[in-house]
Amino acid sequence: MARPVAVRHPAAPTSSGQAARRVRILRAASDLGTREGLANVQMHDVAKAAGVAIATVYRYFPSKPYLFLAVLEWHIEQTLDDRDRDRDRVGECGSGPGSGGAADCATEVGETLVALSGKLLDSRMLASAVALSSFTEYTSVVPTRIDIVESALGQRLLRLLGGRADPSTERSRVRLLVYDWWGVFVSMLTEEISTEQGNADLRLAARLIAAP
Repeated sequence: MARPVAVRHPAAPTSSGQAARRVRILRAASDLGTREGLANVQMHDVAKAAGVAIATVYRYFPSKPYLFLAVLEWHIEQTLDDRDRDRDRVGECGSGPGSGGAADCATEVGETLVALSGKLLDSRMLASAVALSSFTEYTSVVPTRIDIVESALGQRLLRLLGGRADPSTERSRVRLLVYDWWGVFVSMLTEEISTEQGNADLRLAARLIAAP
């Protein structure tokens, strides 16, 4: 009789050194995924490239799909940070003189989603790796799923919406936006639709969902 699969729970860094090692692992996995694709990346290769023990990789990332989902979240966080450095957007859309109010925020939501897709699609090999990992991890025995509103993207969209409706409705709007972004992103990745059409669809979804 087969033994049940042991469930590994990911550890969280508790010091700056641990946090730095975790980032090295994410960067190494991202670089390897960009060059090799998901199927050809092995966890021991990630450990070697990051300069850490294999046990350290598994401490923070219980499986390869979980690791590449973390890579996805890491790239999302980096893209959002880059947008902040270019312009102080968070909490500011629709608040300045002559602004379009909520309409400006809907535009910013759309441009944020377009920027995320563009960043990920810069490397289709890595984009495929994170997409495949999402499908694999969804059915995994590792209990890693959380409310997407609590993700970096979810929190950014929630702040851009600005609490115009009751909290439950705002969270539902965020979920709809993230689901729409992911579906359109995968459709662009698989070339079911063109990048131009996907970007237009994301901007339309933002106007329909984010605008009052």
